[in-house]
Amino acid sequence: MYHIFIVSDGSGTTAEQVVSAALTQFKGAEVTVERRSGMRTVGEVHGIVRQAAEMDACIVHTFVLDDLRDEIIRAGRLHDVETIDLMGPLLARLSQQLAVSPAEKPGLFRQLNHAYFRRIETMEFALHHDDGQRAHELEQAELVLVGVSRTFKTPLSIYLAFKGWFVANVPIILGRRLPEELLDLDPGNVFGLTVDPRRLAELRQAREERWGTALGEYADEDFVRREVAYADEIFRRHADWAVITVTDKPIEEIGSEILALRGERRR
Repeated sequence: MYHIFIVSDGSGTTAEQVVSAALTQFKGAEVTVERRSGMRTVGEVHGIVRQAAEMDACIVHTFVLDDLRDEIIRAGRLHDVETIDLMGPLLARLSQQLAVSPAEKPGLFRQLNHAYFRRIETMEFALHHDDGQRAHELEQAELVLVGVSRTFKTPLSIYLAFKGWFVANVPIILGRRLPEELLDLDPGNVFGLTVDPRRLAELRQAREERWGTALGEYADEDFVRREVAYADEIFRRHADWAVITVTDKPIEEIGSEILALRGERRR
C-alpha cells in the first residue's frame, strides 16, 4: 500500500482534490491519501518529512508561504522523500505574468469560498422570508424590515443579503395585526420603513399603470395616507425600533443607513 501525504499551510483541500483526480487514472493502484493541514512551522514540516521517510511515502504540498515551501523541499532532499509542489510553480508563473507578488496568505481561497457560500445562504434566506413568509423563523434573521407595500422591503432585503446579512421583511397592512413573533424579537434588529404618503401614492399609481390593471384603493392617495399613518402609529408604539424614511432615497443609501444604525445600537 503506497502512502501519499497531502501537506498545506491552508486547508489542503485543493491538493487533495487534485491528487484524487489524478489517482482516477491509476485504476487498481492501492494508495492511501492522508491530509495534514494548517502547518505553519519548520518543526511541523520536518516532522512530516521524517514520517514520510519512515513509511517510504511521498508528499504533495500546496504551501503558499515561501519559507515553508523551500524548507519542505530541502528536508525532502535530506531524507530522500519525493515532494511534489503544486502551488509554487503556479504562483511563480502567475507572479511573472501579472507583475504582482502573491499575498502569501494561507487559507485565502477558503475564506473567499466561505464568503461565496455565505452569500448564497443569505440570499436564499431573504427569498424564503420575504413579505412575511415563515414568520416563525424571524428570530433567525439578523435584520428585519417592517413597512407598508412599496417601501422597498424586498429590494433592500436582497441588497443586504448580498452583503452577507440574514434579512427578513414583514408587511404592514392597514387594520391587520403584526405577527407575534416580530414583537418578541430583539428590537435592535428591527427597522421600520416610512415614506411620504404622496410620493408613495405616486409610486403605486405608476405600478398600476405599468401593470395595466386597476389595483383598487391600493393606489388611492387617501387610502395610502391612512395606511402610512397606521404604520407610523405602530412605530410610535414600538419606540425601540429604528425608523428610517425611505422617500426618494436609493437602495444603497437606505441599506447603508440601516447598517450604520445597527452598528450604533450594538455599541
